[in-house]
Amino acid sequence: MTLDDLRVFVAVCRAGSLSAVARDLGCTQSAVSQHVKRLERETGVSLLERQPRGVAPTAAGHILRAAADQGISGLDLALRRLGDLANGESGSVRITTGGVTLRHFMAEAVVTFRRRYPKVNLEFRTGNSSSGCFDALVESGLDLAWVTIGGPVGGIEQRPVVELPWVLAVHADDPLAARTRVEVAELADVPLIRLPQDSTSGTRLDAAFAELGVRPETATSVADWDTALLLAELGLGHAVVPALPGWPVPGDDGPLRLVPVPALPPLPVGWAVRRWDALSPLARVFAETVADSCAEKAEKRAGKKAEQRTRGRA
Repeated sequence: MTLDDLRVFVAVCRAGSLSAVARDLGCTQSAVSQHVKRLERETGVSLLERQPRGVAPTAAGHILRAAADQGISGLDLALRRLGDLANGESGSVRITTGGVTLRHFMAEAVVTFRRRYPKVNLEFRTGNSSSGCFDALVESGLDLAWVTIGGPVGGIEQRPVVELPWVLAVHADDPLAARTRVEVAELADVPLIRLPQDSTSGTRLDAAFAELGVRPETATSVADWDTALLLAELGLGHAVVPALPGWPVPGDDGPLRLVPVPALPPLPVGWAVRRWDALSPLARVFAETVADSCAEKAEKRAGKKAEQRTRGRA
């Protein structure tokens, strides 16, 4: 049994096809099959079963794949950490994020980090959802994943960084724009722009509405938070979205208003890794830099809201 045997086997389980892995590796299907057969001879059990479309791991195959995933990821991480030690401060940090994460959560942190470590290569891979980021973290040996914090995920540690309050995004001319808050029950008759259906944030919002006994009407579906915000800014609908760091607070000048919906539980977002104690020093510094940047933005936002309340009382 070799490391290559395990890598190929995991790749076949992920792709569900011997031929697809052969194309990726630039070898024959027979060569891929030999790796799997060698593992089956040494374990004494069948690891793959044929299906109408490709192959799938057997019960024994699932056990071996889970162990191999963790072992290969840990080894890859160790090799990268050894490379970082050899190269000093000229290694790399690999991050998987959602579509709007880099702009809203990491822009300032990336600049700060690059000034401090100009030789470090930051690699970003965009995921379509938190679940997609979890998969990429496990399967591709990435360092960090920025996700919506949720329930336990096997082989993954999650660490919240910031909690995002929910707000109703409306055009400044909308009757709700002048409100200081909106109750959930008031949204029952307001057609809402729907967040991505496969997103964790959209699922959490739907669950919160259901728990509070409200079923808002859906007007439009969008691919990300930014699109929902843009449609609201153009006066083309209402959107309940997480208040991202750096967004304007209610009462700012401009065509958009963000009105708090305090009854909805905040949305926790933050980092996910395979193991925090195995994280490379450079990856740990980047994670902390992003967390510090988010905290600073949250503090500024809170200060601006307090200033507005003071002006209102005056």
